[in-house]
Amino acid sequence: MKSLVIFFFLGGILVGCSSAPPLKTVASVDLARYAGKWHEIARYPNRFQRAGSHHVTAIYTSNPDGSIAVLNSAIEKNGKLSQIQGRATVVPGSGNARLKVSFVVPIKGDYWIIGLDPNYQWALVGHPSRNYLWILARNPQLSTEQYESLKQLAVSQGYSSERIQLTPQ
Repeated sequence: MKSLVIFFFLGGILVGCSSAPPLKTVASVDLARYAGKWHEIARYPNRFQRAGSHHVTAIYTSNPDGSIAVLNSAIEKNGKLSQIQGRATVVPGSGNARLKVSFVVPIKGDYWIIGLDPNYQWALVGHPSRNYLWILARNPQLSTEQYESLKQLAVSQGYSSERIQLTPQ
């Protein structure tokens, strides 16, 4: 049963990838500068993040083996802190802009950095299927201009601005 679920999950990703031009990532990412705490400003709704969660953050830390430790946190509707730990690895030849992230072994998801501030103050993260999208920032708030600019960047990559939902802080 477990392998059947994985098959349908992976099959859905592959089908989603086939209809649009390839998603473009940034040329390169300095993982040492990317490490640290990021606040989720907005996202596409998805099945693994609960509706009503707020103060969503991700902390990335370099591991000695070259992988990246991931700690995602959120305050749920009921006020309780929810956390999950994962591990990310760089896709070779991607300039560190494409990662494989796993929270449940052996399932790995694509984490593609498709927009990045030169000063590493915001990031736009997507998935080649365009079913997942996150706007992240070092601070819990972005200016309206920055937020609208990131939405437009997402649209230029084939995302729908109507599906992007702000994450309460």
